[in-house]
Amino acid sequence: MARRVLKFASLAAATTGIYVYGNKFLDPNDFGVVRVGRAIATTAVITYDYLTSLRSVPYGSEEYDFLKSQVHLRSAERLRELCCANRGTFIKVGQHLGALDYLLPEEYTRTLKVLHSQAPQSTRQEIEQVIREDLGKEPEHVGGEPVLKVEKKQAVSQCTLDCRTLPLQRLSHCSGSSNAGPIKELFASFEDTPLGAASLAQVHKAVLQDGRTVAVKVQHPKVQAQSSKDILLMEVLLLVVKQIFPDFEFMWLVEEAKKNLPLELDFLNEGRNAEKVAHMLKDFDFLKVPRIYWELSTRRVLLMEFMEGGQVNDRAYMKRNGINVNEISRNLGKLYSEMIFVNGFVHCDPHPGNVLVKKCPASGKAHIILLDHGLYQVLSESFRMDYCCLWQALIKADMKRVQKYSQRLGAGDLYPLFACMLTARSWESVNRGIDQAPVSASEDVEIRSNAAAYLPQITQLLNNVPRQMLLLLKTNDLLRGIESALHTRASASSFLNMSRCCIRAVSTYQKSKSRSLYRRAQISLTEALSLWQINLYEVFLWLKGSRLGNWVIGLLSRMHHSTH
Repeated sequence: MARRVLKFASLAAATTGIYVYGNKFLDPNDFGVVRVGRAIATTAVITYDYLTSLRSVPYGSEEYDFLKSQVHLRSAERLRELCCANRGTFIKVGQHLGALDYLLPEEYTRTLKVLHSQAPQSTRQEIEQVIREDLGKEPEHVGGEPVLKVEKKQAVSQCTLDCRTLPLQRLSHCSGSSNAGPIKELFASFEDTPLGAASLAQVHKAVLQDGRTVAVKVQHPKVQAQSSKDILLMEVLLLVVKQIFPDFEFMWLVEEAKKNLPLELDFLNEGRNAEKVAHMLKDFDFLKVPRIYWELSTRRVLLMEFMEGGQVNDRAYMKRNGINVNEISRNLGKLYSEMIFVNGFVHCDPHPGNVLVKKCPASGKAHIILLDHGLYQVLSESFRMDYCCLWQALIKADMKRVQKYSQRLGAGDLYPLFACMLTARSWESVNRGIDQAPVSASEDVEIRSNAAAYLPQITQLLNNVPRQMLLLLKTNDLLRGIESALHTRASASSFLNMSRCCIRAVSTYQKSKSRSLYRRAQISLTEALSLWQINLYEVFLWLKGSRLGNWVIGLLSRMHHSTH
């Protein structure tokens, strides 16, 4: 009898388990023991691989380098599988690592980049649950017309849409809208297929009852509950790995995640950032930032003006639409130079899915559309001034000042490596002048191979520099990736724009510290002369590259030869 009862109970438990799991009421990833066990097992396997695979091979030999590359690749693939399985915060951190092109071995960055297109998607039911919890409402009728009455309930926070957003112009036909629950009450239509899915949220296109087309960003429902535990788990595992490999210094990654995740998990913070940067850069008529609809936004749901365009790294889209690639690259450089050097308020996720371009039919001008404002870095005044002076020294190839300001920013004796990390150029190019020649394919290969060779020194640097520098390094690498895709890498115009912003920023700072009217006038005159010199040099470069300029240079050359 007892055996029959046991069999029946086992069968009932198995049937219930299959039913519950099949109907998505229960996900193994929701169990902490599953997530923790998977992370511990992956860390143990990676650690064992590094300890055993290279133990009997002479350091520095060709065989050692080959085996090390293989271990890097295997470990990166295991790390990617862990991120995909645990999702949420793990994917977020994996994407951050995948963006550090010139700071980590290529095996890691190449493997982890795919996480930008492998973010999880929440189901329609999960999305509706979040909207119901955060925008619980009952429609009121005024004069026979429905009026939205939104009751904002306590919500959780946000994340940046840092994963690859699908090209918006190709998704206009996807409108599988079901009309039930709060979605029907709030929206005239709501597309089930997301425009893009990220590690912490996804975005849907919808139309409000009053006819406005909007982008609806909704946080994945389980991210908030899991994020703090995931960060703690990563911290413990990294501390254990550091005990085994003393040169392994990646605690900066956990510290950054601890600081930034609460901000990224608050969509109201993202809305405030969007409005702040739009006001801050209002003089750039090429920049478009979606308007925020505050009456329908919470910490987990953000409603924005819908804007569409092609991704900023899509040369084919720009060619089809008559958009000048060089103009886009130049304007993007202006945008970020202004944010970094002048304002000290920096959008830190210029992933191609977050930067769209579109030609305005009325004016014919190309617009840059900046999306996903969850992650910004606020630079202190002292840091910003040191960073301005360092870049001025790098552009002028002034090695004494490069050493001085690199060391002020925490680089110590590793200042040559720091200069190479910032510019993604070889030390030879830094000494010669980074604006003298664009990066070559061989130099790019050299930089990437050095990232693997100098990994212990790079991680030491990342631990020593101010925390503000970490997101700037990520931002620099993402911008370089865009420039590489557009074939505009290291153009002279980008350095000229940086120089202008550095000059303006330093002059403004000096004037704010000066009490003498004469001194302020002197600073303003020096600023004007420096900017005039840059403008004159830019005209020279334009003439040099134009047909007219070549004719003038040829004429002067013939005149010179005829006089001799």
